Amino acid sequence: MNHLIIAPVLLPLLTAILLLLGTGRPLRVQRSISFLSIIAQLGVATALLASAAGSTITVYALGNWAPPFGIVLVLDRLSALMVFVTVVLAFFSLWYAVRGNDKPADSLHSVLHFLLMGVNGAFLTGDLFNLFVFFEVLLISSYTLLLHGGGAARIKSGLHYVLLNLVGSSLFLIAAALLYGLTGTLNMADMANKVAQTTAEEAPLMNAAALLLLVVFGLKAAMVPLYFWLPRAYASASAPVAAMFCIMTKIGVYSIIRMYTLVFGDTGGAVANLAEPWLWPLSLITLGFGVAGALAARELRLQIAYLVVVSVGTMLAGIALNTEQALSATMYYLIHSTWVCSALFLLADIIVRQRGATSDRIITGPALRQPVKLGALFFIAAAAVIGMPPLSGFIGKVMLMQAATTDERTFWLWFMLLAAGFVTITALSRSGSTIFWRTENRVAKVDKADRGALLAVITMLALSLVLSFGGNAVVAYTDALAQQLKNPDIYTQAVLSHQAIPGVHHE
Repeated sequence: MNHLIIAPVLLPLLTAILLLLGTGRPLRVQRSISFLSIIAQLGVATALLASAAGSTITVYALGNWAPPFGIVLVLDRLSALMVFVTVVLAFFSLWYAVRGNDKPADSLHSVLHFLLMGVNGAFLTGDLFNLFVFFEVLLISSYTLLLHGGGAARIKSGLHYVLLNLVGSSLFLIAAALLYGLTGTLNMADMANKVAQTTAEEAPLMNAAALLLLVVFGLKAAMVPLYFWLPRAYASASAPVAAMFCIMTKIGVYSIIRMYTLVFGDTGGAVANLAEPWLWPLSLITLGFGVAGALAARELRLQIAYLVVVSVGTMLAGIALNTEQALSATMYYLIHSTWVCSALFLLADIIVRQRGATSDRIITGPALRQPVKLGALFFIAAAAVIGMPPLSGFIGKVMLMQAATTDERTFWLWFMLLAAGFVTITALSRSGSTIFWRTENRVAKVDKADRGALLAVITMLALSLVLSFGGNAVVAYTDALAQQLKNPDIYTQAVLSHQAIPGVHHE
């Protein structure tokens, strides 16, 4: 099990290299290699999730260099859950892609696995600099994926996406350099111990470094005022890429949770919980801007992209509450929003294909070839993302509102979540009624939806029911996860007490 921790990084890396070396081979060969790898990764992710369900935190020291020296991968409940959510998402994105979105000459499969390597590495690493390295791997992969399929809209949104993330990467390096200069380490566990001993003279610089990191992670998460790159980038991406990109904002959310509970959390000494006063108002503003964007959107895919922003604001509000109950609710909501928003992007692509030249514009257009089937799926997806019972969105929001019962923030969170739900109902009702009911007396000359693609969407939406009816088990896991996060000493002791294996030489 100890060596299995590195598999979510090595498997996609080796697969990507193999696919690149096999460029030009028949498409079915590329698909087979890609799918076999995803299935293997899904098995690994499931095994790691089961392993992390216990109280043990597993540390993997690359090159057998004992922490805080060298590179470590750390498997706790948070990293295991994030890897599992990512691989499940990749499985369905790939499933949809092979139903007509991939071409023999493009590099979709290889780049998708490079992206997986970066994302999984970011979740598993216990080192701040290697978090930066994995960020760069996944960002370079995402640049290529964003342009998949070509088109002026993708090139334009891709340019904005690249430029903003280059700025973010520069700020990340500056913040990491500041923290290294102040603490003498980049190992997160060791850094947590050093930050707790921050002197009054060091506190201003430590505050600056910590807040600079918050800006970086806020950019990745699409937090106001750094969210404006997301809607057009996601709306213009091809369907399987947009679905896969739903995990990208969660990397920023994950990084905020990791750094601001472990390093700058309750045990952070002079800089303890310094992000909380910033996260609370910014989370509610992000939620408000996302809802306003969804209501104002004139294209279906753009509307769904703004719903991703709404989910980011909701999760950041849970993080800002800074309690075990709120963190548990946030993690449950993270799973729900990632999978449901991804399913919406895939469903939107099927709908758009049946609207001909009208595309995804929310205007009167030709009737769909399969209005009943697609309408039913859209209704279920909309109900899930809004938070209607008995679907998982309802449970996640109720958990968050129950967590906000300690101070005056209760009113604001309840008000914003309920108002956001009402406005989202209005926005999606307008879209659904326009697309499915206010149609012209003609049907576009297009084929019916591919059965395999439809099945991928149906199965993804079914995950919302799985999260609902299996809610006790999921909530038990997220409760234990939150408890682990709020006790950072467990993490630091597990990492720093890890010893090199006798008789194994360093490489």
